[in-house]
Amino acid sequence: MTEPDHVKVGTLAELAARGCLTAKLGNRPVCVFYDDGAVFAVEDRCPHMGFPLHRGTVEAGLLTCHWHHARFDLASGGTLDPFADDVPAFPVEIRDGDVHVLAANDSDRVARLYRRLEQGLEQGITLVLAKAVLALLESGVSAEDIVATGIAFGTKYRREGWGPGLTVLVAMANVLPVLEPADRPLALVHGLAFLSGDTVGRSPRFPLAPLDSALPLDRLTAWYRRFIDTRSSDAAERSLATAVASGNGPAELASLLCSAVTDHVFIDEGHTIDFTNKAFEALEHIGWDRAGEVLTTLVVGTASAQRHEEESAWRHPVDLAALLSVSATTEILAGRLGAATAGDSPPFADEDVDGLAWAILADDPAGIIGCLDRAVDTGASPEQLARAVAYAAALRIVRFHTQNDHGDWNEVHHAFTSANAVHQSVVRSPSAELVRGVYQGAMRVYLDRFLNVPAARQPTGSGDNGAGHLGDLQACWDTDGGVDDAGQIAYRFLAAGGSPDVLIATLGRALLTEDAQFHWFQIYEATVRQHAAWPAGSEQGRLVLAGCARFLAAHTPTRRERSQVVRIATRLRRGEPLYEEA
Repeated sequence: MTEPDHVKVGTLAELAARGCLTAKLGNRPVCVFYDDGAVFAVEDRCPHMGFPLHRGTVEAGLLTCHWHHARFDLASGGTLDPFADDVPAFPVEIRDGDVHVLAANDSDRVARLYRRLEQGLEQGITLVLAKAVLALLESGVSAEDIVATGIAFGTKYRREGWGPGLTVLVAMANVLPVLEPADRPLALVHGLAFLSGDTVGRSPRFPLAPLDSALPLDRLTAWYRRFIDTRSSDAAERSLATAVASGNGPAELASLLCSAVTDHVFIDEGHTIDFTNKAFEALEHIGWDRAGEVLTTLVVGTASAQRHEEESAWRHPVDLAALLSVSATTEILAGRLGAATAGDSPPFADEDVDGLAWAILADDPAGIIGCLDRAVDTGASPEQLARAVAYAAALRIVRFHTQNDHGDWNEVHHAFTSANAVHQSVVRSPSAELVRGVYQGAMRVYLDRFLNVPAARQPTGSGDNGAGHLGDLQACWDTDGGVDDAGQIAYRFLAAGGSPDVLIATLGRALLTEDAQFHWFQIYEATVRQHAAWPAGSEQGRLVLAGCARFLAAHTPTRRERSQVVRIATRLRRGEPLYEEA
């Protein structure tokens, strides 16, 4: 059914006498005002929270909504209060004394919504972001295009470069396919709101141009590593920009960036390698042609990052940095990996990866490094080495005892999410530099050993009938203290044949319902990635998901304001009267 092109609302005399008349143009409510001898028509719904504007006040061409006092220019519908958005205005004609409201030409609707999305990012208003996201999706704009807009904004308006906001946005873009369709807009809003919070009030970024001369990649890599080592961020950025402009591809640039990250031991609690991996994942969403814009945002953070070989925990009572310098140098690892590839060792299987992960949980750091060395010598691939460390880090979460200080969840989080970043990077572009990061990650897992003393009881059992118990997780999110129950419920659901996809979507909804913090988004996305790295139905996959359930239960409930904002925006899109009692 086509929308009408006009509607008669009454006579001009009636309008002049009453000051306001209402009607419907198709399914859109409109109100017509008479002010200072002129006639104006706007949609009869405040764009902020849907209050009827015919119940507002008009004075000197200014329409004021009586609910939250948003003010609008009657002639254009433009708001004087950016939190409220513009109200759609309609052309008006007087025909034989009758007032007719005409359908507005909305040919630039999508462009206007993109502008509103950017305004929401600039001003940090979640409701504006939510309404823009929902409207763009309804207009046929893809989630990838919305993500691309966010990435462009985040790389431009944060002088310090890549940060938590861009990381959360890319993480949510990565998990969109595993979420329920109804939860995907909420995931986008979470990512964009986090990005906005990370950029509001910060200075914009002014990237440096590449050098004009043609330089070989090995020289640029050496320069970049030197400049990062000396914390010369401008020189490092120009070297990287030149490497990108010279046409080097993802593998070459990943090697350049990751070599500098792993030159020092587990820098910045693992955030730096995670940010580096996320930058490459961002390019997988938006295209390699924007590599210069994205990758150069990593430089300031990498140059300024905390270096853990300078900390006592990595030097005493065991000098872990010295242990790593014996086996985990780029040259040694490159030689050992090459020799293992050329040898005739039997294939390194999934059960071997599992065994290596449990060995990494041991109390002897030299022994752990020896296990990694033997795995390399017996044919373990870089991917398998990285997966073993990521799984060991996940087991720390599964076995994290609730008698530990609550803040210690951050410790096991850092080990797991950074190990996942190394694993994803190794899958993309394996190199000796990244395997060096695998060894460093194993030592980070070693440092967390006391958080498993005593170890929490590992989830067991098959349950009665898996599908019947997943709903019990809600009580774990709604009350404190459900950590062990959450892990057990998730594990038994899977052990009884429940669908991992259903559990992953359920955990995603739990995350998105809360006012989640940075680490929670990282944990969930890393869980999805690490579960997918193991065969379907595997014990390893079950335990990885159980660990995520435990982590979420340890951090919930929250006030849940952000999900409420998205529910409000959804109801507004449906035309529901929020100002009336349901």
